[in-house]
Amino acid sequence: MSRFFMFAVLLCLFHLNVVGSALADKPAQARPNILVLMADNWAWPHASAYGDGVVKTPTFDALAREGTLFTRAYCSVPSCSPARAVFLTGQAAHRLEDAASLHSQFPARLKVFPQLLADSGYATGFSGKGWGPGNWSATGLTHNPAGQPYDDLGAFLQAVPKDKPFCFWLSSKDPHVPWTEGRDFLPALDRSRVTVPPVFPDHPAVREDLLHYYCEVQNFDRTCGQAIELLKQRGVFENTIIVMLGDNGWQMPRGLAHMYDLSTHVPLVIRSPTHLSNAAKCEAFVNFEDLAPTLLELVGLPVPAEMTGLSLRPILAGEPVEGRDEVFLERERHANVRAGDVGYPCRAIRTKDFLYIRNLRPDRWPAGDPELHFSVGPFGDVDNSPTKELILSHREEPAMAPFYRMIFAKRPAEELYDLNADPGETMNVADRTEFATVKRELHARLEKWRQTTGDPRSTRDDDRWDRFPYYGNRAKAAVAK
Repeated sequence: MSRFFMFAVLLCLFHLNVVGSALADKPAQARPNILVLMADNWAWPHASAYGDGVVKTPTFDALAREGTLFTRAYCSVPSCSPARAVFLTGQAAHRLEDAASLHSQFPARLKVFPQLLADSGYATGFSGKGWGPGNWSATGLTHNPAGQPYDDLGAFLQAVPKDKPFCFWLSSKDPHVPWTEGRDFLPALDRSRVTVPPVFPDHPAVREDLLHYYCEVQNFDRTCGQAIELLKQRGVFENTIIVMLGDNGWQMPRGLAHMYDLSTHVPLVIRSPTHLSNAAKCEAFVNFEDLAPTLLELVGLPVPAEMTGLSLRPILAGEPVEGRDEVFLERERHANVRAGDVGYPCRAIRTKDFLYIRNLRPDRWPAGDPELHFSVGPFGDVDNSPTKELILSHREEPAMAPFYRMIFAKRPAEELYDLNADPGETMNVADRTEFATVKRELHARLEKWRQTTGDPRSTRDDDRWDRFPYYGNRAKAAVAK
């Protein structure tokens, strides 16, 4: 080996050592912190930043003025545990085994962004639900995939050294039913201004139901404002990435656990440190798969190859948006509400103009069996509420029968909604000849996504999710028998 070659090698090694040392010595406080503010069942457009004329969300609105407000954010799966699993892993739900279902297990092999942050020196923690409901310990995990549990953000900040970067997930229980919190907001809410979606009867009981939901939305917003104030008191607000969002849609009928916008379209705002573009509105389609890659890229960490989502950093930086003209949605078993413990598997594609849904087991009841099976109650994939009770108790009446059919009756194998003519998604046009070309094109795009991302049902439709353990509680009515 020549002296020149040896000198070059030594010089290269010296250079790498100096660079590596410089990176290692970089002040920890220069790395941005992360605060995730996640509501439990908060649907779009129920924030004043989106133009809702009843609810008031000053914290969300302030973040929208300072960050990027997303108008077409979707949760990927209309169910708490799998939606949160997609958020944590950056992967399509059908790649997550048990974690694609509610009250499930969380496979230990899955990489989650809080752990990747912890491995790089971040303090991580959460309060509230985190990932769940489910049994994360059944697979050998030593803590919730969201991180270490804390009572609240204040307790977490007290435990974290001031020079250490952190990621905290404030996982609120608002606005989950029963809607009993935030009642101090009720007197100021105007019932007459409530917009009743066309899939519900415009009835005083429905309007009252929605007002109580709005109270909990505002209670969540207030909690988030208190958390942000803690960041400001600690002097870290300006260096903190803040993500505020709903985990899926509301628990009204045809909402949570169903494939319509009432269940999948959610509020989302991201505020990043000032080197990114602020006060922007993004109309591109994004979903929960995109969030983990975004957070990792924003703090300078590599994005694992198995993540199917795409980072939103170019959008946050104000760069032109290309593509992002669709989102893909899916579900497996939500609650255990059908004989045989089976779910209601669906795959769907949502574009600006259309929603196309494939119901893979149309012989099953989409809202759960009419009789109590194990969890919740009759039609248990619709959570109990005054609105549900109103529709079911008057289902035989001519004025109420159409609402009953839209929400509880069996559905065909394919659904297609023309969103320009029917934004409320009340009329299925899948069988109309004038939409045959559109349906065929959307079906092809959906199938390509399923095959590209490795959906097991695209190669071996064996209902494997129906056989995964379910850790939800038996309904009280069943115990009493």
